[in-house]
Formats: sequence, C-alpha cells, structure tokens
Amino acid sequence: MNAYLRMVGLGLTTTAMLGSLGQSVHGEDWQQWRGNDQTGVAPGSAYPTQWNEDTAAWRLEIPGSGGSTPVIAGGQAFLTSGRDGQNHLLSFDIEAGKLLWSTKVGTDRGAKHRKGSGANPSAVTDGVLAYAYFRSGDLAAIGKDGAIRWQKNLQDIYGTDTLWWDLGTSPLLTENAVVVAVMQTGPSYLVAFDKQTGDELWKTDRQLDAPEEAAQSYSTPLLTTVSGKPIIAVMGADHLTLHSAADGKELARLGGFNPDGEKFFRSISSPVISGDVIVCPYSRGKTLTGVKLSSLLDGKGEKAIAWMRDDLGSDVPTPAAVDGRIYVCGDKGTITAIAAETGETVWSLPMPKSSDAFSSSPLVAADSLYVTRENAVTYVIGPLSVDEPKLIATNKLADDKPYTVASLVAFEKGFLLRTKTSLYRFVE
Repeated sequence: MNAYLRMVGLGLTTTAMLGSLGQSVHGEDWQQWRGNDQTGVAPGSAYPTQWNEDTAAWRLEIPGSGGSTPVIAGGQAFLTSGRDGQNHLLSFDIEAGKLLWSTKVGTDRGAKHRKGSGANPSAVTDGVLAYAYFRSGDLAAIGKDGAIRWQKNLQDIYGTDTLWWDLGTSPLLTENAVVVAVMQTGPSYLVAFDKQTGDELWKTDRQLDAPEEAAQSYSTPLLTTVSGKPIIAVMGADHLTLHSAADGKELARLGGFNPDGEKFFRSISSPVISGDVIVCPYSRGKTLTGVKLSSLLDGKGEKAIAWMRDDLGSDVPTPAAVDGRIYVCGDKGTITAIAAETGETVWSLPMPKSSDAFSSSPLVAADSLYVTRENAVTYVIGPLSVDEPKLIATNKLADDKPYTVASLVAFEKGFLLRTKTSLYRFVE
C-alpha cells in the first residue's frame, strides 16, 4: 500500500504553439483544463487503470469549495476554491502531497446551482504565472510563489454578469495574452490581456441574435492554427465564431445551431478540434456538428459543415480527440467513438446504470479512455486500439458525495482527481 496522506483545514495543431507560451514548460505539465493541446489527451504511454482509496499515493482535503480542474506546471498543481467569503487560488506540491500556499483573489460570489460554485473556471498556466478567473469577475496573474502580479475585475470594467447559473468558462492562453470569453444575455465579448502586465490588448464584441438563455454559454474557447495563423474558436450563443488571436478580429461566423430559436439552448460542453474539423456539441446534448475550419475561414458558410448528428451529443462533458477519433461521453454515460472526418460511429459502449450523471470530461491516456461520474467513480475503457473496447476497470473512492465535476488530469505516469472535497493522486 502506498503512503496515505490527509491534510485538514486547507491540419491543425496547438501543441507546438502552446509549448512556446511559457519559459518553464515541461513535458509533464498540464497547462489548462483539457491539456496543453485542449484535446483531453495525456502524453506518455504508462498510466494506472485501477485504484481505490487505499492505493492512492495521497489524498488531501481541499479547503473551501469549487469545481475547477487542476492545472500543472513544474510539479505544482493549481486549482481554485471559495472559502470564508473569498476566492482563492491554491497551489499543491504534487510529489510531497502538501498545500504550498493559498492566495486570495477577491470576494467569492458562491453558487446558484447545486453542482456549481463561485470557483468553477479552471486556472491556466504558462509555466511562469498561473491565471485564475472567478464568478465574481476577478481575474489575476499569480507567481509560483503565490504573489499576485496583477489583478482586475472584468465585471467592474465591462459590466455585471447576467448568466442565469454559475460562470464556467475557463481562460485561454495565447503566445502573449490571457483571453476570456464572456457569453451572456446582454453585452458579450472576447477580451485579451497582456500576460505579464494585465494591460488590455484587445476587446471584440460578440453580440449575436440568440434568444434569452440561448445567448448564454459556459464553454471554453480553443486556440489553433489555420494556414500558419493563430486562431481562436468560440462556441456559444447559437454560433461558432473564429477570431484572430493577434487582435481578436472576427474572421468567420457560422450560425444555424438553433434553427427553431429554442430559448433555453445554453451551451456548456466545449468544442474539440481534430485535424481540420472542429466538433461542436449543442442543443443540450442533442446534436453534434463537425465543421471544416479551413472552409469556414474561406467564407463557405454552411457549406463548411462536414456532418451533423441529431442522435448523439453531450450537454456537459467536452469530448476528447486523438488519432482522427472523437470520444463523446453522454451525460447519462454512453461512450461513443466517432470518426472526426465523417461523424460516423466507430463503436459505442454504455457504462453501468446509475442515478449519478457525468459532468467531468473524458481523458485519453495511453490506450485507454477514462470517464468519471459525479460520484467520483472512474470507469476505464480499453484498449482503444481494438475494434470493440470494453469496460476494463471500475474505480471507486470514499469521497463519493455529489458532485465531482472536475476532470481527471495526467501527471508523470499518474493522475490527479479533484472530488467534492479532496484532491487525490494515483500513480502507476
């Protein structure tokens, strides 16, 4: 048995681009919510497939509450939390299994939804600074020593949050900026700040004609390249928009995701990119659409749509993408692999029935797919290299209280998992 620790009271790729975002980036770093290339795929080839409470390398009780996924740089894990009426960015030493520091970042606005909190967005890091964003509108850049380098409140500057539920959009890093998408009823925009100084670099309005709650989105933008140019893709408010990462200028727009004008088609699941195809979940998990990025940028509009499925999707979990396949986790637990180019089903596998849904997003590690329920049970499906993968492991933990919404992340042949109250580490 491993030592158990507890602390109480406290052709398009993004990989090369993100590798240049910071000066202290290591192969094992997990710089943002869906990984360095935003596909939900772990580097390396050796990861555990089975664990339980007794085999955890360590477990730490997290002070406060939050739903953010850990991000990793230089052996430190960063995650957000609300505690004693304040937002906090927490840093953990992964090897030692201990809390290093907790930095206050404004006033915690708490939660509207039983699954939410005032600390839902995941931090991002360039290896030098970590950037934390909260429901209160507070955005801060914090050093690896816990000292705030700059801080501002987007709602004080640009207007009050009008989301019906808890802010969930995570920031995005480009080469020189931290970018935040605000998609809500009322003034919506994309804004970029200098990573080092916090100065506004550009701001682009994103006012679209989505009705009522459909104008609201909790998804996270993607960074990619098209014809050698860095592009930001944003999904929400019934539209996919593509923007120049240099100045935020809108380069292309695709609507039609809500043809009947449904008032409550808010979007939570983020898109994912595979090659030249961006896959967009929408319609509260009822549709999945593949769009050719190069065609959309060429002005082809609806003709850029490569395929559309109205029998498949995910409302909350964001799909994973690797080797030309998209792995979709339905909210009730059916896992479906589809071909990114055609949208055709490769295989489908239902998980064991449960009253608990799925809110965290799937992770591909080595030759397996990992999906975690809201009760912290992680199912492992594999091998992915065979025609019909099977359920090969069911991993349960003591902290099974609702709701685990953070996603499993990879680190040095192992994983970090944030449950309702704890942070766990599992190793090979």
